[in-house]
Amino acid sequence: MPKVKTKSSAKKRFALTGTGKIKRKHAFKSHILTKKSTKRKRELTKAGLVHESDEGRVRDMLRI
Repeated sequence: MPKVKTKSSAKKRFALTGTGKIKRKHAFKSHILTKKSTKRKRELTKAGLVHESDEGRVRDMLRI
């Protein structure tokens, strides 16, 4: 049986925190920024956490 591979797209987008939660970046920060407020753009820069209902799917992609 060959080894199970990690999804390359997932390992680029997600990271584990020290407590075992999964860190992610916010979407909608790459282009068309003129109509978005400064506050909204600043908040999108900060990292977020994957919701607990989606954590299982992300862990399967990362093979954790």
